[in-house]
Amino acid sequence: MNKNHPLTFPYRITVCDSTAQLVQKIIDFLEVRLRERVSGKHVKPFGLATGRTMEPIYSALVERLKSWPNNDLNKLLDDWISFNLDEYLGLKDGDSRSFRSYMERTIGVPLDLNSSKLRIPYGQAQDPHKEASSYLDDLLSFGGLSFQLLGLGLNGHIGFNEPPSGPEDSCRVVTLSSATFKQNAFSFGGDQDIVPRKAITLGMKEILAAEEVHLIVIGKEKSSILYELFCSKCSDQIPASWLRNHQKVFLWADSAAYEKVQVFINH
Repeated sequence: MNKNHPLTFPYRITVCDSTAQLVQKIIDFLEVRLRERVSGKHVKPFGLATGRTMEPIYSALVERLKSWPNNDLNKLLDDWISFNLDEYLGLKDGDSRSFRSYMERTIGVPLDLNSSKLRIPYGQAQDPHKEASSYLDDLLSFGGLSFQLLGLGLNGHIGFNEPPSGPEDSCRVVTLSSATFKQNAFSFGGDQDIVPRKAITLGMKEILAAEEVHLIVIGKEKSSILYELFCSKCSDQIPASWLRNHQKVFLWADSAAYEKVQVFINH
């Protein structure tokens, strides 16, 4: 990195030429963490995310786990507790576009995990603010998160912590930005007008309290915002920039997403 640049960057960085290579490296690492959980080293829940970035990761993870000896896999699944970052408000129960349906489709059904093991905010709650508070209390009752998987929004959001979001913002109801519902329109037939405008999200506070964080960034369209994480100071306007203050962050990127950062580092 440019030695004249005033910022430090604590990320442990893995970059691969292809998404397929990157996914396999991520799964290799996560398998180590999950085996540690089976052995009793890590007992806190893990934090999961949704979206297109996570689809190949969950597919490869399921395939890897199904190769485990039955005793090991059964112990992992018996003790499985994960908390998702967020959920849309207002979608009907069973709506295929909800994050609940996404998690059941990608992990729950393939691994035969019941919904109590895949904790997700309830998007149909009559009082969503109370639901956010209850969801946070549930997480804290387990002592917080061991590792947290994250994607990166085009405007720097993680979870649904939209700009501006600071490091003390906790689990809450949020209004999504226009950039986010445009980005997420792919799940709604490309029609951004029907993407829900509100959601419940874990806050930056809960994310930063995780024992370790894994930020996964794939695709050329993410190269500009990833560059901003390297060349900008921590700011509420780029919520993901607060990850700089975490002591154990892993950055996983393909070369397309990392392209502008590479130029910056080599400058």
